[in-house]
Amino acid sequence: MELAAHEAYDLHELTVSCVNSITNMALFLSCVKDPELKSLIEKHFPYHIKDYNTKVEYLSRSAGSKTGLPVPQITNILDNYTKAQTNAVPVTPRTEVRELNDREIATAYLLTLKRAGREYAWSAMEASNPEIRGFLQNAFMMSCNHAYDVWQWMVKKGYYPLETASAETMGVFGSMYKTVDQKAYMQ
Repeated sequence: MELAAHEAYDLHELTVSCVNSITNMALFLSCVKDPELKSLIEKHFPYHIKDYNTKVEYLSRSAGSKTGLPVPQITNILDNYTKAQTNAVPVTPRTEVRELNDREIATAYLLTLKRAGREYAWSAMEASNPEIRGFLQNAFMMSCNHAYDVWQWMVKKGYYPLETASAETMGVFGSMYKTVDQKAYMQ
C-alpha cells in the first residue's frame, strides 16, 4: 500500500507517541496501587499494542492491517456524570519524586490519551487513503473511550472536579439559540 507523504509523517509521529504510551503504561502497571486503576490500564494495554503494531504494518509498506483496530465500548461507571462532586482533593506538584502515586499515574495517562486523541482526529481529517483514515478514526475513538474510563475513575476519587452547570448558566445559553426547521432541508 502506498501512502501520501503527509500520511507517512503523521503515522511516524503517532507511532513514536505509541512507543511513549506503551512504555509509560508498562511503568504505570509496576507502580499503581489502586486495583481499579490497575485493571483499567491492564484492560487498555492490548489495544495500545494493537494500535502500535497496526502503525508498524502500515509504515513497513505491508498490505495494510490484517485485522483493523477494535474500538472499545464506552463504559459508564459513574452513577450521575453531571452530579457535582464535593470531594475535590487538592494537589500540589511534587518536586522530588521517586515513585508516582495513583493520582499522578492517572493524570499522566489521561493527558496522554487526550493528546493522542487530538492527534488522531487531526490526522484522520487530513488522511487521503480511506483505509488509513478509518484506522485513525478508530484510534481516535479508542483514545476517547479510554480517556473517559480514566476520567471517571479520577472523578470518583476527587482528582478531577465535576460541577453541574447552574440553571442560570443553562438559561443564558439556552436562550441564545433557536432551532431551525429541518423539514425544508431534509429529503
